[in-house]
Amino acid sequence: MSSLYLPESFARLRLDSMALKNLSTRHLGKAPDITRTFGRSVLRWYRMHGRHDLPWQVKSDPYRVWVSEIMLQQTQVATVIPFYERFVRRFPDVGSLARAKIDTVLGYWTGLGYYARARNLHCAAQIILHEHGGVFPDQLESVMALPGIGRSTAGAILSLSRDQRHPILDGNVRRVLARYFAVSGDLSRREVEVELWQHAEAVLPKSAALAAPFNQAMMDLGALLCKRTRPQCVVCPLAHGCRAHALDTPEAFPRRGQKRARPTREVTVLILIDPQGRVLLERRPAIGIWGGLWSFPECPTGQAPTLWCQQTLKIRGIKSPGLPVIHHGFTHFVLKIHPQPVRVTAAAGAKIEGRGRVWVYPGAPGRRGLAAPVKKLLEQLDKGYE
Repeated sequence: MSSLYLPESFARLRLDSMALKNLSTRHLGKAPDITRTFGRSVLRWYRMHGRHDLPWQVKSDPYRVWVSEIMLQQTQVATVIPFYERFVRRFPDVGSLARAKIDTVLGYWTGLGYYARARNLHCAAQIILHEHGGVFPDQLESVMALPGIGRSTAGAILSLSRDQRHPILDGNVRRVLARYFAVSGDLSRREVEVELWQHAEAVLPKSAALAAPFNQAMMDLGALLCKRTRPQCVVCPLAHGCRAHALDTPEAFPRRGQKRARPTREVTVLILIDPQGRVLLERRPAIGIWGGLWSFPECPTGQAPTLWCQQTLKIRGIKSPGLPVIHHGFTHFVLKIHPQPVRVTAAAGAKIEGRGRVWVYPGAPGRRGLAAPVKKLLEQLDKGYE
């Protein structure tokens, strides 16, 4: 029906809507393909400014990429590099890692922290050796089934080493996407996680061959430019479309839960010393801090060390002057360690040896799998304690 036969108000409405449509087409053009524009900007920047010489950037070697990805969880690249290079020299492939003793693996991990990562790495290597014939699996679900590997880590391994098309969502990528799309929700909430994964999938290039450089570019972009504080928006290749930048509040994204002050926990570690000058170490439980590492026995702070020895170890000891307190920081708390030397007889020492306990000389070389404060205390004891 012609507008001449419509009431005047309807005809005006139709003309206004047509004008608006023409204006939108004239000034905005066709809606941009976010995958192409986003990806091209990121890849162009990566070719010029990205990191191309990292030691784990070895094509078709999922083992090395896997080791690096596990080490990089909650640890910065500069810290990881020397640990990574030493680790892969000692364990150059899945087989060598799987067959190694856990103490040896933990020894090469000492200083990186979050020791559950090393235990999971060792366990996963054994699974790969026995269930996958020593060949790293190439299916996302199979990789995610390995201990210590989630969706993002699995995607990174398969995209960087096998040119498979998988999105990733590590800490750096979360930050880039949360700012670009102005995702304002708390990162700890499930719905925010789902939204970020949707964005990660949307901006990932359609070509599997571009997934590896794109994912590496996104990690580099978050690490080098889109930093947590003072992001360098002026030189960011995504600034033109970034909503957080348009709002002039990039540091407001992503939003995290209120940071709480880390509480302090206290523990007394007993340095049992036998007549030969040896000290007692015991393996810690697999679960908990320093899981699976060697440490000194602990007694509750406030309980008399000699009484604890009588009740728990069934031996007698003589308390010596204590050593200076050590403060050791963890992610969620600070551990205040009170080192307390206790002298024991040779007979008492022989009684408690074994069952996950061993007597060692403080300066003996080659002892691996030690918690960092324990290593520090052993070095201090080696210099002399009276």
